[in-house]
Amino acid sequence: MKRNRKVKILATLGPASSDEAMIRKLHEAGADLFRINMSHSSHEMLRTLIQRIRNVEAACGRPIGILADLQGPKLRVGKFAETTVELKPGQTFTLDSNEAPGDANRVYLPHPEILESVKPGDRLLIDDGKLHLKAVKCDGKTIVAEVVSGTKISDRKGVSLPDTILATGVLTDKDRADLDAVLATNDVDWVALSFIQRPEDLAEVRKIAKGRVGLMSKIEKPQAIECIDEIIALSDALMVARGDLGVEMPLERVPGIQKQLIRACRREGKPVVVATQMLESMITAPVPTRAEVSDVATAVFEGADAIMLSAESASGQYPVEAVATMASIAATIEREPHYPGIIYAQRAQPEATGADAISLAARQIAETLKLQAIVCYTSSGNTGLRASRERPEVPIIALSPVIQTARRLSVVWGLHCVVSSEPTDLDEMVNGACRIVVDEGFGKPGDRVIISAGVPLGTPGSTNMLRIAYIGSDGQSGI
Repeated sequence: MKRNRKVKILATLGPASSDEAMIRKLHEAGADLFRINMSHSSHEMLRTLIQRIRNVEAACGRPIGILADLQGPKLRVGKFAETTVELKPGQTFTLDSNEAPGDANRVYLPHPEILESVKPGDRLLIDDGKLHLKAVKCDGKTIVAEVVSGTKISDRKGVSLPDTILATGVLTDKDRADLDAVLATNDVDWVALSFIQRPEDLAEVRKIAKGRVGLMSKIEKPQAIECIDEIIALSDALMVARGDLGVEMPLERVPGIQKQLIRACRREGKPVVVATQMLESMITAPVPTRAEVSDVATAVFEGADAIMLSAESASGQYPVEAVATMASIAATIEREPHYPGIIYAQRAQPEATGADAISLAARQIAETLKLQAIVCYTSSGNTGLRASRERPEVPIIALSPVIQTARRLSVVWGLHCVVSSEPTDLDEMVNGACRIVVDEGFGKPGDRVIISAGVPLGTPGSTNMLRIAYIGSDGQSGI
């Protein structure tokens, strides 16, 4: 299944899209990988969805990636005696460790780590920022705050802490159980970590995962922006989670942060996903707004690796239409006359390594000679990542003997992943590459391709060779 675009689409599964027939429709409409939200999925449902995705993968013959998104810490206030209470700006309101039902003066906060960490002057945003409190007095067990804006608070509303770094890690007991369930399947390619605040938050997960899944850090906290370079270095990929980021930071800053994160990830050769509310109106409407189309286009112009659908595909009324619309927008933008120039202007300088030099040369040769495709053999996936980092105009075909690698690379910009056997010599390597280019619809006899690989063959991390080949007249061999 050849895509006519290079940016990838990540679709969330849910009540509207959990049966196998619908998953296949979403894949055929353009979804390259699927997200399973562990906030709403039991372990039994996780295993069921994985099996259904793998059935679609087998039927379609294309590697499909799976992302399990851990819930992360959900911070909420307790309950009120009358469910909802009215507040006035300027009044004081207390959050404490008393489990008694709340009133207009106080409420139970069942998170001792917040009571211990908040300092005077810190902001507390309740119910996605509808109520804004500012801490005035803190003693480790009680937070006395002033109501800055907002007029009411009700049972179990969420708490956001844009100025506070919590002493605890991001993994809750639920997350640990979910992570164990994900790893036990041995069939999930990525795990997304919610509410990352600092590099140390990745350490526990990396220790548990031991390389069995890629780690995708969701950037939705202001604290993460302050140490983003260290977080990117320890992550395998990033997600710009604009929903919670827009609650804890001024909304007008989110577009600039999105650009900053995309460029930082491109510089480091790490995949980056742009997420949240991209086609929000398509939850209930068959067509998006013009502003949403522009939003998707901006992410494509920036060179994001993937763009994500959340409720649009999980619980919306038009999941297939949402995926098809996103695919159409992306493909159209990539054909715009200005697109190559914008992508080229944002290219990062290669690092002083053999793999980076080879990837740079492959892109330059392919574009100069107008070759049909860049074919890279990659066992670990690193060669594929380096080829994508160059953002070449010609297609990139990533050949891997490891199906887990091909699935994980399904989130990476421009990579058309094919599972193939490891060649035993250079002739077999060239012949196999040319045959797959023809079989996958990227070339025909007489066309030229460029092949990158490592010699000796089958040695991970040894990309050191380029070969230009003509596709033979039989379409099954190279010259």
